[in-house]
Amino acid sequence: MNLVKSAVALVVVLSATVSVAQVNRGQIDGKQNTITTAVPFLMITPDARTGAMGDAGVALPNDVNAIHWNAAKLAFMDRKGSINMSYTPWLRALVPDVSLGYVSAYYKLSSRNAIGGSLRYFSLGEIQFTDDQANSLGQFTPNELAVDFAYSQRLSNFFSVGLAFRYIHSNLSGGAQLANNIRAGNSYGADITAYYNNKFRYKGYNFNYGIGLAVTNIGAKITYTTAQFEDFIPTNMRLGTYWNMDIDKYNSFAVLVDFNKLLVPTPPRYKTNASGQVEYGTDGLPIILSGKRSDVPVLQGMFQSFSDAPGGFSEELQEINTSVGIEYWYDKQFALRAGYFYEPFEKGNRTYATMGAGLRYNVFAIDVAYLFSFQQRHPLDNTLRFTLGLDFESFKGQREKNSPDGGADVPAF
Repeated sequence: MNLVKSAVALVVVLSATVSVAQVNRGQIDGKQNTITTAVPFLMITPDARTGAMGDAGVALPNDVNAIHWNAAKLAFMDRKGSINMSYTPWLRALVPDVSLGYVSAYYKLSSRNAIGGSLRYFSLGEIQFTDDQANSLGQFTPNELAVDFAYSQRLSNFFSVGLAFRYIHSNLSGGAQLANNIRAGNSYGADITAYYNNKFRYKGYNFNYGIGLAVTNIGAKITYTTAQFEDFIPTNMRLGTYWNMDIDKYNSFAVLVDFNKLLVPTPPRYKTNASGQVEYGTDGLPIILSGKRSDVPVLQGMFQSFSDAPGGFSEELQEINTSVGIEYWYDKQFALRAGYFYEPFEKGNRTYATMGAGLRYNVFAIDVAYLFSFQQRHPLDNTLRFTLGLDFESFKGQREKNSPDGGADVPAF
């Protein structure tokens, strides 16, 4: 095989280990049957706050990174606007230059609606391309990016909906002249989200709770060669809840639980011969023993994903990942966090714990997250992730406070 193609294949594999494990689409042998998608970098938790809570965040309130988790939450933000910048080293134990950068911001147009935007950039480090004679074809840094725009609207005092639109660009070859004419892949996606948030008082304690539902990355398949070879992007459904209790004036404690399921067809179980080769029918297609054809249109694949597992309903349940997180705040300024993520063995076997902390001081906020895995190694093992935030409203208040005339002539931010 051409070494250039090998390099690109390696890049694809490194990228694919992000969140959706890769397996052969052929015979499953009753073992792992993980679901394959392109551009799985879209499923990486981009920020340190939710990253410290087992990747649970679909119902987390006051989340500047809501576009990734649930755009409908933006209408319930308690500040006028904010911007966050996050940095995540990737495969740090193996390579020094693979990372994910994420910038997210929102602005409340009124008490009932808000807009937001984000940019996600995944760099896979510098790669030396060569031909099959080991002649250098130059260097390139494969990269993937996504640009989002979101709108959120309250329909009542307790319920909101949100829409997000996403452009996706994946450049893994840098225009290198490959035998299969591999080129950059492009796609578009959309999120449809909903959020319910309410409060109540019980036995002298104040409670705040939320329920979130988000169907994300609904979009066209992506290809790096021709339309004959297209892959699903990671369309996903998240359902989760958040419960917070104010213990007293200074202390509060919250619990989050998220459930995730990819809305992408499960690879079927194919008939094979004695040599392990997949057998084909008279129609020229592989013979399916159990499950359904996975090469279907996007919308059909979304609905089919609830009933196409070769192992039946029990395997469908295995396709649901669970995230649990806890968050403690002292005086709304200092936070401690922990979490746990579980994925069944048959669908990837990712099981890990997370922890982290957060600090809010004047206009600035900083969050830190750390991950350690239990089963297979995770690309973020023993890696620190950081998020830095800037609060527009607090920034304006600081300017007014420091103004000689008390801010009377300070323009609105």
